[in-house]
Amino acid sequence: MRPKKVPTRPLPAGPRPTGPKLQPGPVVAVAVAGLLVGGCSGSSSSSPSSTAASAAASGSVAASPSVTSQLQDDYQRVIVNVLPSVVQITAGNSLGSGIVFDGQGDIVTNAHVIGSASSFTVTLANSTAPLNATLVGSYPDSDLAVIKLSSPPSGLRPAVFGDSSKVRVGQITLAMGSPLGLAGSVTQGIVSATGRTVTEPKSADSPGATIGNMVQTSAAINPGNSGGALVNLSSQVIGINTLAAIDQELNGSAAPGIGFAIPAATVTSIASQLIKDGKVTNSGRAALGVAVRPYFNSDFQPAGVVIVSVTDGGPAATAGLQPGDVITKVGDTEVTDVASLSTALASLSPGNTVTVTYVRDGQTKTANVTLGTL
Repeated sequence: MRPKKVPTRPLPAGPRPTGPKLQPGPVVAVAVAGLLVGGCSGSSSSSPSSTAASAAASGSVAASPSVTSQLQDDYQRVIVNVLPSVVQITAGNSLGSGIVFDGQGDIVTNAHVIGSASSFTVTLANSTAPLNATLVGSYPDSDLAVIKLSSPPSGLRPAVFGDSSKVRVGQITLAMGSPLGLAGSVTQGIVSATGRTVTEPKSADSPGATIGNMVQTSAAINPGNSGGALVNLSSQVIGINTLAAIDQELNGSAAPGIGFAIPAATVTSIASQLIKDGKVTNSGRAALGVAVRPYFNSDFQPAGVVIVSVTDGGPAATAGLQPGDVITKVGDTEVTDVASLSTALASLSPGNTVTVTYVRDGQTKTANVTLGTL
C-alpha cells in the first residue's frame, strides 16, 4: 500500500522585513481524547494523597522543580553552544537561514533559499554587519547548497553534526533560524518520525525534489527557517529545516507541528562534495539507470512510466530491462508517473536489490534490480 502523500511546501524566504508583521489568526478548537485533571476552584476537600493518586492515575504528575530546572538548563546550554553557528542569509529581496559548516567560511543551506542567485549577504549571530558571500555549489535534487564568506572573520563557530542513525522518535529537538526575519529564533519540540519521504511542490525557487529519510519534527518552523538547524540536546545538528506540511482544509496554511528536516548524514555528504569539487559526484540516492517518460492507458489515465533509454552496464540494463518497457511497480510501491517513481526510489539506497514490475508486449514481468547511484 502506498503511504498517504502529505502536502508540503518549502519554507519560503519572505521579503526582507523592517519588523515582523504579526496578524491574529483564527482560533481553532481541537478535540483531544484524554482526561482533564484538576480541582474545582475553591474545593479543599481532597487530601494530598488522593490528589496525588488521581494525578498519577491520569498520567499527569507534574515534573519536580529540579527536573524542570535541569531541562531548562539543558535548553540554554544547547542554545549557547549552537546558535552562534546559525546565520541569516539574504538572497536578493528574500531571507533564509544557514549553518556554519567549517572554519573557512563555508555555509550550508537549502538550494531553494538561494534560488538562482550567485552572491549573498550573511549576518552572523554575533554581528549586525552583513558579510558578503558567493555561491560554492547547489544540488537541487537534494535541496542543498553551500555558499562561502568572501572574507571569513576569525572565531567562526562551525556546527557539530550528529549521527543520523542515532536519531530516535521522541528525542527533544530545538529548531534554530530566522523565521519571518526574526534572527536567532529558537523553538522546541520532539522528533515525531524518521525515514519520511517527502516531495516538494515545484516553484520558482524549488525544483520539486523528492527527498528521502527526512526527520519529522513538532518544533515550530516557519518561512525563513529554511536552511536553519534542527538540534538535539547534545548540541548536535541532526538536520536542516526544509519543509512544512500544509493543511488543505485551512486554505493551504501551515499545519502546526509538522515540519521536515534533511538528515545530517545527507547534509554533510552533499556539502563536503560541493566544497571539494563544486558538484556532487555521489548523491547517495538510489537509481535504476533509466530515462523515462509518463505512460497513459487507453483511458488516458497515468499507468506507469515507459523506459526511453537505459544506461549501458547500469542497474536496469544488467537486470534485462529495455526501452519500451513500462514500469508499474518498484518493490511494493505502485508507479503511476515519474513523481511516484522518484518517491519509490527515494526510500531506497544504492546497493539495495528491489523487484521491479513492468509490462512488455502486453505481458507483466518482474526483474530483480540492484540499484545504483543517481
